[in-house]
Amino acid sequence: MNPKLIGPEFHSLFQAILALSTIEECYAFFEDILTTAELHSVAQRWQVASLLDRGQTYEDVARATGASSATISRVNRCLRFGADGYRLVLDRLNSQEPG
Repeated sequence: MNPKLIGPEFHSLFQAILALSTIEECYAFFEDILTTAELHSVAQRWQVASLLDRGQTYEDVARATGASSATISRVNRCLRFGADGYRLVLDRLNSQEPG
């Protein structure tokens, strides 16, 4: 975990996120806390991570998401050498999928 991301302000934010119970609550909270551009950027990174995890090429990911090669590379680096946050959620979601 990045020590620069440890502090009461981050803990409070993450506790707030963990308090959300439904997709609708997430929409409302994130619409309020992030700008539209920030929310699009976060959603795009998540989509990039998901596609890379499924084995898509950078070219395919760029075409599907509109993400720059720098963004795709950054997300891929996090998938391979990061704090395993993407991996944790991808694995949990994949285990919930039928079949």
